[in-house]
Amino acid sequence: MTPDLLYKIALTCIPNIGPVQAKILLQVYEPEEIFQAKRTDLEKIEGIGSIRAKSIKQFDKFRIAEEEMRFIEKFRIKPLFIGEEDYPLRLLNCYDSPTLLYYKGEANLNSSKIVSVIGTRNHTEYGKLMTEKFISDLAPLNVLIISGLAFGIDALAHKAALRNNLATVGILAHGLDQVYPHEHRSLAKELTRNSGGLLTEFLSGTKPDRHNFPTRNRIVAGLSDATVVIETGVSGGSMITAELANGYNRDVFAFPGKVTDSKSAGCNQLIRNHKAILITNGTELAELLRWQPKENVPKEKQRRLFVELTDNEKRVLQLLQEREMMHIDELNLRSGLSSSAVAAAVLSLELQNVIVALPGKVYGCQ
Repeated sequence: MTPDLLYKIALTCIPNIGPVQAKILLQVYEPEEIFQAKRTDLEKIEGIGSIRAKSIKQFDKFRIAEEEMRFIEKFRIKPLFIGEEDYPLRLLNCYDSPTLLYYKGEANLNSSKIVSVIGTRNHTEYGKLMTEKFISDLAPLNVLIISGLAFGIDALAHKAALRNNLATVGILAHGLDQVYPHEHRSLAKELTRNSGGLLTEFLSGTKPDRHNFPTRNRIVAGLSDATVVIETGVSGGSMITAELANGYNRDVFAFPGKVTDSKSAGCNQLIRNHKAILITNGTELAELLRWQPKENVPKEKQRRLFVELTDNEKRVLQLLQEREMMHIDELNLRSGLSSSAVAAAVLSLELQNVIVALPGKVYGCQ
């Protein structure tokens, strides 16, 4: 835990200060400095104003943050603050990216391939078969599977990932001191024991209230390269998540169903309205995303050894090799190069098939 964790947690507890406003404040101040800044200075920041500045200056509930720090230490929770090394890079390109996440697990949240699998809580046998077959198809690609630990398709996706030795992370709409639904407590333990994990932006003690689920769904959408809707009606959480994914410029895919089946009506609607690409298995998804099986990678890397690179290209490539992937903003910061120099180097490396562009202005080595 970092010394300023108290202020990072407290920042998420200030009334009228959500993720968007927190991001604005963090462009000007360090977390501790936000609470020390003068009210008049806070009011001048575009997007903050007098009401939010007053909320910051009147905040006096640091006890909540202190209690959360004790909870984190006791249960070995990993706090992930926006902009820090282990924070999920794909979320950085979301305008409302969470300020602070709480993580219990071992899965790499910056894995090179991440897919969210979502769907109805009341699935049919067709939905079950498609989910299990889809996850099985992705097994050779070492994909990280994301879902919401809910009844139905979510639980099926997590269980299928475990059976296929794929890491899987459940995104929660409550604190890490509980599991909802209660029936999935053993499943949650399996996730954390098998190189997966549980992730939330909510403090311990936060109940799974209805309004928390759309908030949770934006993480499901933003954390992944692609969101796959297996089976859903025309309303509900899966449709909200698909809309959010489209808003984040993420790929959305859907399995079609019978036109008479209400459980597939949402998938058919997404496809009809060009908000999702029709797929029938995991292999099609991999082909559309240009993902290759793991065993093909070494040969490709060996071929690239003979590529001649400029000093700037070598610097960018070195940074990407140190980390599995990196957001363009972080490349600009860490490289010491101008943004135009980084952009030129990235484009050249892409054209030479040395690196690959991922959703959300994130880049990784081939």
